[in-house]
Amino acid sequence: MKPLASWFDDLIQRVAFMNDWLVNGQPNAYWISGFFFPQGFLTGCLQTHARIYKIPIDELAFSF
Repeated sequence: MKPLASWFDDLIQRVAFMNDWLVNGQPNAYWISGFFFPQGFLTGCLQTHARIYKIPIDELAFSF
């Protein structure tokens, strides 16, 4: 568990990241660990790709 001070610093950085995204548009790279629920963001990426290319989302998967 983090001390409150370092947790608060992370919160400030997360809010700054989201604010920059809102004000300046999509970033070139995403701070995945900065999201509160990264699985939801990754699912959204799959949905966006599936809608653009008109393919079923069930056919998509990430590979690392």
